[in-house]
This record gives sequence, C-alpha cells and structure tokens, in this order.
Amino acid sequence: MTDTPKDSKIQIKGMNQGILITVGEGNWIDLESELLNLIAEKEQFFQGARVALDAGNHVLRASDLGALRDRLGEKQMTLYAVLAGSPSTEMNAQMLGLATRLSSGKTAGKGVPIAADKAPHEEAVLLQRTLRSGYKVDFEGHVVVLGDVNPGAEITAGGNVIVWGRLLGTVRAGVPGNPAAVVCALELEPALLRISSIPFLIQKRKSAGVPEIAKVEKNQVVITSWKTKQVN
Repeated sequence: MTDTPKDSKIQIKGMNQGILITVGEGNWIDLESELLNLIAEKEQFFQGARVALDAGNHVLRASDLGALRDRLGEKQMTLYAVLAGSPSTEMNAQMLGLATRLSSGKTAGKGVPIAADKAPHEEAVLLQRTLRSGYKVDFEGHVVVLGDVNPGAEITAGGNVIVWGRLLGTVRAGVPGNPAAVVCALELEPALLRISSIPFLIQKRKSAGVPEIAKVEKNQVVITSWKTKQVN
C-alpha cells in the first residue's frame, strides 16, 4: 500500500492479486495524469506490479484503456483488470482481453456483482461493428456481433457466437469444451468453423440465403435454417 494525498482523487491499495487503483469523479485526462504522476514519484514501489483499475462510473473508450495499459507497461506495470459501473467501459475492457471482475467475484460501481461460481459462458459481449481482417475477439462467454465478420477476422468464444450479418471469417465457439454452444448468422459462410473440439468440414460452402445456425448433433457440426418464433 502507498500513501496518497488526502485531497487526491486516486486511491491505491494493495491486495492479494496486486494493486487496486480507484479513481474518483472528474475529467479522465486529468485523473490519468494524476495517476501517472503518483506512479512516477514512487516508481520503485510500483515496478512489476499487477494493476486492477476501479473506474467507477467513468465511460472509457477502448482507446482510453489501451493507452493507459501501454503507459503502465512503459513503467513495468501490468493492467490486468478493469472494474466498471458503466456497461460500455466493461465491454471495452473485455474487448481488450482485460478481466472485469476479481477472484472474489465482486464488481465496482453500480454494476451487478457476479458470483465466482457462475458459469463463464453465461456472460456476453456485444460488438456493434464489422470485424475486419486481422481483428481478433477472445471472450469466455457469448459473443454477439451487429455487423459482418470479414475474411481474416477471428472470434473465439466460450459460449455462443451470434452474427447479425455475414459470417465469412473464422469462428471457434464453445471453447474449450462446451458442445452445447451454437453459431448463428444471417449469412453463414465461415472460412473455418469449430464448436468445442469438433470442426465443421467446409467444402466451398455457400450460404443458403437465409439465416442459419450451426450446432453439434451426434458428435458432428451440422448447419440448418435458423428459425425464430413469430409473436403475433
């Protein structure tokens, strides 16, 4: 643990997993600057530390979190978790591969606590964009994409993968061992598709022109029409 000025909006505490940094209200740029100044003053104390950031209700973009991670990395520190009361901040942290809860299962701010024994694939991340070549998503829960998944883009999920668009890239669902997972898309033409440890053998397959779902039946991946119930 390190002392911080009484009027500081940055609180730093030691914990079993490393260091917990809590930021108060205010402009994020100013808060980040104050945090980096505090670290610079006691550089030896922080060197090699694993950091969890409690962002409270701040709405932080992926670029904000990525920039902070890089700056901490320059100081030999590792940002491994972001606790957030803002769903947008939490989603952006997940997109960067950062944890969004500690081993105790608690979240920060006004977020809903997640029990430590809750199945990982019960969580979901929503991506409202087209995933272009080179874009990779690796998430332990469900992945929902409102857009296309282009050739060269990759999705790895512990749960289901749902694409509200064209799925042309690589998808691995139910990783590492969830054969109940499914992959759905409005147009399903993946370059590579795997559910749990079971691959789908693709032989120049073309979309049927209707929404489709891939699932495991009799230890093999099959693709059928993705039909939804209509509500009158």
